[in-house]
Amino acid sequence: MNAKKFYITTPLYYVNDKPHIGHAYTTLAADVLARHLRSRDIPVYLQTGTDEHGAGVERAALEHGKEPKAWCDRVSSEFRALWRTLNVGYDRFLRTTEPSHEASVQAAFEKLLKSGDIYKGSYEGMYCPSCEVFYDEAELKDGRCPVHNSLAERVSEETYFFRLSKYEKPLLEHYAAHPAFLSPGQRAQELLNFVRSGLKDVSVSRSRVAWGVPVKSAPGHTVYVWFDALLSYATGPGYHPEKPSPDLPGVWPADVHLVGKEIFRFHGVIWPAMLMALGLELPRRVYAHGWWTINGAKMSKTKGNFIRAEDVVRDYGVDALRYFLFREVPFGQDGDFSMEALRRRYNADLANDLGNLFSRIMNMAAKYLDLKLPSKPESSVIFGELSSRTPVIHGAMEDLRFSEALESIWGAIGRLNRLVDERKPWALAKTDPEALKSFLHEMIWCLRLVAGWLDPFMPDTASKMQLQLGVGRSLDGTQPQKVPPLFPRKQDDAPKDPSTN
Repeated sequence: MNAKKFYITTPLYYVNDKPHIGHAYTTLAADVLARHLRSRDIPVYLQTGTDEHGAGVERAALEHGKEPKAWCDRVSSEFRALWRTLNVGYDRFLRTTEPSHEASVQAAFEKLLKSGDIYKGSYEGMYCPSCEVFYDEAELKDGRCPVHNSLAERVSEETYFFRLSKYEKPLLEHYAAHPAFLSPGQRAQELLNFVRSGLKDVSVSRSRVAWGVPVKSAPGHTVYVWFDALLSYATGPGYHPEKPSPDLPGVWPADVHLVGKEIFRFHGVIWPAMLMALGLELPRRVYAHGWWTINGAKMSKTKGNFIRAEDVVRDYGVDALRYFLFREVPFGQDGDFSMEALRRRYNADLANDLGNLFSRIMNMAAKYLDLKLPSKPESSVIFGELSSRTPVIHGAMEDLRFSEALESIWGAIGRLNRLVDERKPWALAKTDPEALKSFLHEMIWCLRLVAGWLDPFMPDTASKMQLQLGVGRSLDGTQPQKVPPLFPRKQDDAPKDPSTN
């Protein structure tokens, strides 16, 4: 049997509307981590997909004059198209309308019904139609959903409950035994406080929503959309209570679930309790990152502050967007998005620091290295100095401290830029041509190191650099060439910031 793959998941994105930068953020984080691990020869399984059941989808389809499945097909394809645009390399794109997933959800529901972990009852409480979540009245703000700020509705219906209260103590014991399970720390404490305050059983079926997975033993009930979607993390790699795929042990359990902070409770409390009830091993880590906001408000099409990732890519390129999202704000914290901030980062960090450095070195190499790139690193203090950053960068990447990894990389780029200014290679060309060649050899090997570090964040840029630097090719006779700017500077006529609409 092959060694277990490092299993990374994004949430399954709800198809009640088109994808935006908020969705892209989580998926790009998963892709950055996956690319880093693959570069270290660690096998990876990355799953993403779309959550396609529930009243919200049913309502969106009706508003657009489509049948629910046709609407799901359309919006799910838009998510896949965006992942292609953003250069995301996933291994599995799961749709909750897939027959194999639905069959596994039905079987899991029946298994928990037989074990007594699911039981029949009735529910009356406050419900947000937008996120399809039941809330205690104390959690509402003036009767409004804490996520969508829309008025909650009082709902009363027959339902099936999952016996979440049974798992309060086991969950707290698991958290204590696995301190990194809930991450980052500041969000973990919120969930710990929630569980310690006492868990209530939660509704896992709906009797008034037709668009969902039918409960086999209870006609008229459909599986609650959150119960359905959470199970996708196990069904994607092959879980079925009665006939699991032989490939499942090579993937399960998940090593990290990447989620937005608004769904941390589902993933950090309800999901592990469901797994305990099903007898499945729990994931290693659930990591809840912050929101990207505009003027402090969560992105929303209804508020007119919605940013399409495709528009940013059209004007700045995919790698600039990937860089900005993980350099501007520490992963895990909230950040405020603006096109002006992106333009500043683009010009200062990408066009000036990285782009100018690469162009200067490669253009001098084309002129002064006798049409041959160095075939191996020579004894170099600066190369050794920069190489010592590699374990630090790897550690930051694997702990999801992406901004720290980029800060260290840009520290190295700054060091090389200062070295160019200090050594004045244009003067060495006149006074000491051999010293110039040695200096350029050092710089080329250092740039190869930088390109490798950058690859998870900016794969297209790294590939361009590596091609010009001769990485992966026989260097005997390889000719350095003058190169166009990696990132041409942007002027002040940048696209209008949606926050100023």
